[in-house]
Amino acid sequence: MELCLRTVFTVQCVLGVVLSLSGITFVESLGINYGQVGNDLPPPSKVLQLLKSLKVTKTRIYDTNPDVLNAFAGSGVELIVTVENEMLATLMDPQQALQWVTTHIKPYLPATKITGIAVGNEVFTGDDMTLLDNLVPAMVSIQQALTQLGLQQYIQVSTPSSLAVLANSYPPSEGMFAPELTTIMTQLLQFLSMTKAPFWINAYPYFAYKDSPDKISLDYALFNPNSGMIDPHTNMHYDNMLYAQVDAVIFAMAQLGFGGIEVRVSETGWPSKGDPNEVGATPQNAAIYNRNLLKRQMSGEGTPLRPKMKLEIYVFALFNEDMKPGPTSERNYGFYKPDGTMVYNVGLTALSTSTTSSPSISLTSMATKKGRSGHHQLLVYWISVCLLAMAI
Repeated sequence: MELCLRTVFTVQCVLGVVLSLSGITFVESLGINYGQVGNDLPPPSKVLQLLKSLKVTKTRIYDTNPDVLNAFAGSGVELIVTVENEMLATLMDPQQALQWVTTHIKPYLPATKITGIAVGNEVFTGDDMTLLDNLVPAMVSIQQALTQLGLQQYIQVSTPSSLAVLANSYPPSEGMFAPELTTIMTQLLQFLSMTKAPFWINAYPYFAYKDSPDKISLDYALFNPNSGMIDPHTNMHYDNMLYAQVDAVIFAMAQLGFGGIEVRVSETGWPSKGDPNEVGATPQNAAIYNRNLLKRQMSGEGTPLRPKMKLEIYVFALFNEDMKPGPTSERNYGFYKPDGTMVYNVGLTALSTSTTSSPSISLTSMATKKGRSGHHQLLVYWISVCLLAMAI
């Protein structure tokens, strides 16, 4: 297995050199969530074609759907898979976790590039305390199973949390976790620190704006030009809410003694439609939020607290999902309708499938404007990686 994975890695390095020579650049810190709670979504093979036409190389699914895992084999698209919440009690047992990894993960490697396992989703903010108690033990068992199978260096184990894990997020420097979560959160952070896995946060400025539109600037929530805010304790300037939310999580972790863990945004987005009481859920705002977010991703910037560390973000979502429960907004976060037509033009346009007559900019065309010097640097990087891989 290890030899096979190294071989695949070397092939991917060669592919990187070819792509560098061809002038195609990907946004390495950008991913898209691929939810499947719908009865009219395209098959995984068509979804893969769409992602490849968008030049997106990372996605997250909310299960271990074998149809998706098989369809993505050989594509090079990085996949984060998810352990459903109801499985946590079972996977606390190391033997059950080993069986799960052996059945749901190992058979698809290395052809399908599984890089992460999300253990549960927003477990900390649910009402099931038993589920919360099961979380870290299940993560430990899964990590042990990966280690036993020699897969721990290829796959990271973490859990996505909602921003509701914070008791306070403003200003960012006063970010702190809810006191009742301190014990279990400390256990989680110890696990992430030991395994060098990231803390995943689902962060939606939309929710904050919807709840307080008279207090929160829409431009601040949408990444539009605005005066922003200055944290009185750090003197750091924030011109958008998402970065402030991420830094609040970093400060909260530091309060518990874990200041070195990377934070990644496992979900963020803006709905294009909502109920009458869902203020701001419009196609215009959704397009602005995601377009501005993509521009930030293109620049490779970090947050004010960690400006030199690229902030990895998974946008929610690829498709509208018509079977999701809850308010109307829950079914309207997608860039695309199930039939493949755009809900709105965010600038992440599949050139081969676009039916809009308005000008659109793909990630590739935006990236190539960086010029030949950037491609030369990328080429040198890939050659170095290839030499290192062959040396190993």
